[in-house]
This record gives sequence, structure tokens and C-alpha cells, in this order.
Amino acid sequence: MTEFKSISKMKEIMTEYYIEAKTTKVKPIAWLTSGAPVDFVNAMDIIPIYPENYAAMCAASHQSVELMEIAEREGFSQDICAYARTDFGADISQGGPIQGLPKPDMLIASTNICKTVTKWYQVIARKYNVPLFVVDTPFLHDGMTNELVDYTVKQFKDLEKFLADFTKRPFDDDRLEQIIILGLEASTWWKKMLSLGKTIPSPFNSLDTFIHLAPIVVLRGTQKCVDYYKMLYEEVAELAEKKIGSIPDEKYRVLWDNLPIWFKMRRNSAFFQEKKCALVAATYSNSWGGLDAFELDTDDPYRGLAQSYLGAYINIGFEDRIRYLSKLIKEFSLTGFIMHSNRSCKPYSVGMYRLQEEVTKLTGKPGVVIEADQNDPRVYSEAQVETRLEAFIESMESIN
Repeated sequence: MTEFKSISKMKEIMTEYYIEAKTTKVKPIAWLTSGAPVDFVNAMDIIPIYPENYAAMCAASHQSVELMEIAEREGFSQDICAYARTDFGADISQGGPIQGLPKPDMLIASTNICKTVTKWYQVIARKYNVPLFVVDTPFLHDGMTNELVDYTVKQFKDLEKFLADFTKRPFDDDRLEQIIILGLEASTWWKKMLSLGKTIPSPFNSLDTFIHLAPIVVLRGTQKCVDYYKMLYEEVAELAEKKIGSIPDEKYRVLWDNLPIWFKMRRNSAFFQEKKCALVAATYSNSWGGLDAFELDTDDPYRGLAQSYLGAYINIGFEDRIRYLSKLIKEFSLTGFIMHSNRSCKPYSVGMYRLQEEVTKLTGKPGVVIEADQNDPRVYSEAQVETRLEAFIESMESIN
């Protein structure tokens, strides 16, 4: 992975974020799913905490297995998402990189990433006896419709009332408008940085973006987030201008679909570097303000937000995914694509083998499906995965 200078700034602002969350005496804490509309939470000066983000930190620091085993001894099945099991174990033991997350005062879940989150958050709501609000974001089987957008906007209004009732003060519409503007600005810098992957050679690796997306997940809607992504963009843009690639002698340009394998980041980085294979686009990284599959309504902030949260890659239909992946392959001059069939994330992985076939048929570019898990090394075979990747790279050699 590339050692960008801005990584020190990211560590600084993320440390400040967790210190405030762990030590605050006055601000409420809300646990949110990664796809929940955090803009409304920030507007009421509530600190958002993301258990999924914390679970990824646990896996990247090689602490997830111990935490999952704690959860499994308490009766949580190994068939449950490894993020959920990691967080259950961390909550039970107060373990992990920062000795567990601060106790929630409320929970907000959104179904645009998966349905597991509703049951996951119900467990936490019962344990801490705190209110849970679920934003039902319908799956876009046949694209974005006005009816689905209207339905989601109505829930945003209900969420405003929920937050106002909890805090016992009127919802701050003016603050929400400011936060939406800041969120869009940060997303724009992030999108511009991701677009630099079109440069040959690519100045970054998608493994880098998996790390650098942390602030836009947990700090979206803040000036700190805007400033960070402007800094990151400028650094990467300079590398792009000088034609400095993240992979020396870049030979292959590849897309990564699905979540990363957090506990194998360094090994995967070394593998791809050895093979001169640059990961230059990733659907997961794009989900936070990247290359959206739909155009947003910027005239109406509520409808724009609804379209943004509805249009997450994991929430769109099969035909739209085919078109989107094919578009990325063309725009980024890719030589192939890798699809991570993720044991923990069924909504992201369902139909993946068929998806691979259809995208290859449409683009003529080879693809490969590797079977792994985002957080659980116990169900990962490095030998099997790397054998498949080596065969995939050979196929790119023969075609390109």
C-alpha cells in the first residue's frame, strides 16, 4: 500500500474522533449502520459511532478472531456476519483497538446495506434499553422511482421527529443544510481523488482507498472531513501529474468488487505489487461519494439525500450493477476485474458468478471470483485465493 503523507493527518483526526466519543459527558452517542443518514444525527450535535468501522479496525489489527469467539461462546452463530460477531464480542468484553465502543444512547439502522442490521441492532437495543430507529430504504430492483424517493423522504422527516423528541429540542434545519453542503463538498474531493485512478499509471491502489475512506464514513458533514479529502486529493493529483504509479511498472489495471479482506491487507498489497497489478477502482470505496450509478437531485436536499442513500451500489438491481461495472471498466481502462464472494455479506455477493459472466460478455474483459470473508480468517484459504488470482492474471496476459 502507498504511504501517503496525509495518512498522519487521517490518524490524527480519527484519534480525536474516538477520544471525544469515549470521553464526552454532554453529547449523546448514536450507533449507526454504515448506510444510515448520518446528516440528521450531526445536525443535532449527536456523536455518530459506526460498529462496522470498528469491526474492520479489529480485523485489520488481527483481533477479530478472539472477539468473534467470545460472541460465539455466547450463542451467536458462525453464520452471522463477521462484522456483527466481532462487534458483539467487543461489546461483551470491551475489547479491540480502543477497548470497545462507548455505550449508545440511541441506535439508527438503514436497510440499504443489508437486512442483518435490523436484528443486529435489535440485540443491542435490548441490551442497553435504548431506542432504535430503522430507515427502510427499498431495494432498487428496477431503478430509481419517484415513489421510492418520496417514501424515503417521509422516513427522513420521521427521523427528524425521533431526534427532536429524544433531545427535547426542535430539529435544526439550518444546521442540516450546512452539513449537507459540507458532506457534498467532502464527497466531491473524494470522487475527484478516486477519478485519478484513470491516470496511467494509477497514483494509488484501491487498497489505499479502503484505508482512506474512514473519515468520510465517520466524519461526513464536518469541515475536518472536507479539509482532509482536499489534502488527499492534492497529494494524489501531484503523483498523477508526475506519472508516479503506486505499482512500479504497472502492467494490469483491475477493479475490486465487494469489501476488502481486512486481515490480509498487507499480504494482498504485496501480492498485487509482485504481479504488477494495480487495483484502480473499487465499488466499495465508490459507495461514499464516489462514482454514483444515478444522478442526484441537487435542487431538493431531501430528495438528493434520499437518492444518495437509495442508490448505494449494494442496493441496486442486477442489470444496474452490470451497467455500472461495465462503465467503470471502460472509464478506467481496466484489463480485468476481481469479485470477492464475501461469506459475511450475502447482499453484496449474491449472484456474483452470474454477474461475472455477464460483465465479461459485455466488456470482453476477464474476471475472477474469489471466495473469502471480510473479517474471519478462519474461513480463508490463502493458497486457494492466490491460485485463482494467478490464473486470472495469466488470462489477462493472454487477452491483453
